[in-house]
Amino acid sequence: MSDLKGIPVVTTPARSGEKYVTDRGTTAIKDGIKAGAAPAPLQAGRKPSWLRAPMPGGDGFDEVRRTVREHRLATVCEEAKCPNIGECWNAGTATLMLMGEVCTRACRFCAVDTGNPRGWLDEQEPENAARSVELMGLKYVVLTSVNRDDLEDGGAGHFAACVRAIKRVNPETAVEALTPDFEGVLDDVETVVDSGLDVFAQNVETVRRLTHPVRDPRASYEQTLAVLAHARRHRPSVLTKTSLMLGLGETDAEILETMDDLRRAGVDILTLGQYLRPTLNHLAVERFVAPEEFEAYRAAALERGFLECVAGPLVRSSYRAEQALARNNAGLGSGGVASRGKAVSD
Repeated sequence: MSDLKGIPVVTTPARSGEKYVTDRGTTAIKDGIKAGAAPAPLQAGRKPSWLRAPMPGGDGFDEVRRTVREHRLATVCEEAKCPNIGECWNAGTATLMLMGEVCTRACRFCAVDTGNPRGWLDEQEPENAARSVELMGLKYVVLTSVNRDDLEDGGAGHFAACVRAIKRVNPETAVEALTPDFEGVLDDVETVVDSGLDVFAQNVETVRRLTHPVRDPRASYEQTLAVLAHARRHRPSVLTKTSLMLGLGETDAEILETMDDLRRAGVDILTLGQYLRPTLNHLAVERFVAPEEFEAYRAAALERGFLECVAGPLVRSSYRAEQALARNNAGLGSGGVASRGKAVSD
């Protein structure tokens, strides 16, 4: 074991909350939040039956995983411990995470490792991403990334290069970019919006009152609204999208207020899902939202003019993203439970 400024740093496989050194020499915290950084209160009871997801597996899952490994890509499916990884990968769709696996921010809901990559970027990533989309035969791909506040443009230029490469190799593939907030620098937002993508997304994550402590101090509710509104004004032909996690202590009135704020910003598509605590070092779940409540929230969103609201307990921001454009609630069946085994639409 070594140390950094007197703090122990493990060089063997790290446990959640431990500081460790990555293969690229970056010092990072496993799963994003230091162990013991705050008390770990109990959750709101046991997980209900509607939150049980099957263990990932199957030929489709294995094929996507091999492609991701071969091209040195990280996926948010793995890094964020998404419960839908088996369903989505077996359906032949995936979300690619750009610019590495270490985030410069430490949001208290997120299990992505936290550290400072110190300007590192994979120059081959745009071409690798384009080739991976081609090999997987994707008709719709979601690109997301860690926050890279260590880069002058927050990674906007690299993000745009990945979109352009994918479109060049796969001109019929629709591309959604789920981006950082670029610290509110609107020129950087324009760099991504002008790259040829089809959907621009930036997640507001929670209601105004809970933004802190849920999100990193460098993020803000107003900043995300400003980013989304500018993307909409700058290029109206590009759809805008955002996501809310529920179960963190928000009220119905606050959820509806957030919907109104998002509509005023011109947001087209909203996703709503249940927050699930990734480790004991992260925020506790305050309540488990029932499927019928998600259905009511979706109805309220559609009444407010969203083109689509994908809502359900296991929904995540990129879950069945191509289905949202078909305005069918991403194939969700009655009771807000995802219909397992549904094929990816052409």
